[in-house]
Amino acid sequence: MRCLQFHPSTPLTIGIELEFQLLDPNSFDLKPCGPELLKLVPDEYRNNIKAEFIQSMVELSSPVCHDMQELEDSIGLLYATLDQLAGQCDCLPYAASLHPFARVSDRQVFPSNRYHTLMSELQLSGRRMMTQALHVHIGLSNREQLIRICNDLRGFLPTLLALSTSSPFLEGEDTGFHSYRSNIFAALPRNGIPQKLASWEQFTKLISLFSEATLLEGINELWWDVRPHPDFGTIEIRICDLPSKMGHILALAALIQALVATLNEYPPEVQPMDEIIRHNKWHASRFGLAGTRIGSEPDSHMSFQQAALDLLEFVRPVAEVLNSGDYLEKCLDIIHNGTSADRQRRLYRQHGSYQTMIHTLQSEFWL
Repeated sequence: MRCLQFHPSTPLTIGIELEFQLLDPNSFDLKPCGPELLKLVPDEYRNNIKAEFIQSMVELSSPVCHDMQELEDSIGLLYATLDQLAGQCDCLPYAASLHPFARVSDRQVFPSNRYHTLMSELQLSGRRMMTQALHVHIGLSNREQLIRICNDLRGFLPTLLALSTSSPFLEGEDTGFHSYRSNIFAALPRNGIPQKLASWEQFTKLISLFSEATLLEGINELWWDVRPHPDFGTIEIRICDLPSKMGHILALAALIQALVATLNEYPPEVQPMDEIIRHNKWHASRFGLAGTRIGSEPDSHMSFQQAALDLLEFVRPVAEVLNSGDYLEKCLDIIHNGTSADRQRRLYRQHGSYQTMIHTLQSEFWL
């Protein structure tokens, strides 16, 4: 059996990965200029501005940060660099989890052996993968602790999705969902909210079995909504859509960091059944904050808006210790004024133009 080596991290360090679309500044359609842009990346940022699955995407990866202020400073510098490079390539970086009108059939896979091998395996489900996301890594020093918190997070994941939704449109059609990205991802193997893991040994055995029988190489083709990342010594939360404002990205990162820290101190006494968690995720993807979160007990059901407010109260004491309370409070803007998906729909109803919608959202990124 293949043994996974766990590389411990400093507890509660944080890093994020942001997947950006690259757009033509005139048509606002996706523009396959990723390879051109990446050739311009300065050497000191080669590990931070990277290729993604399709040529009209790039990924920003922050360094390991010790607090939210360090994260804001580092990701702000990386985005400014990306914006400058995009200008040199006559394109715009855009934050949302689906492009509203681009045709899936027009997309070009990034020239990489790994990506072409994946496309050969995934077929149509891979060709439809023009999605973008926010991934948050939180450092932990103990592998069994990592497994336990991974289990404990499962019931909270739908609320995190509801707070981040940004993919209501696909190929010029309103999908009816707040996060249609979640439905596209559901077609992939090894996806979704994982079952509860008994131990690090069980996790290692699972990865070994996958590696023997599939194309799984390391952890990167395990597309769970939350996963242990042994190479980094982190728990990686992957369920979130990509918010369209930097303030909301940082707010969700602070919320996730505080949630991991809180669960480390106060594990939940009761966890929802897997079937309830799966239903809650679907409801969050369909209705966003207006959806219903089914609780573990009778008469404990509530809207995701209320679940998000309760989650803030749950983690606020630890957030104050982490000096991230100001970032956390920005979640209230999402809860009371809506997510990017809500904003996209309002703008489209107002203007009847996806181009105007994109231009407005892109100009609001730093607000």
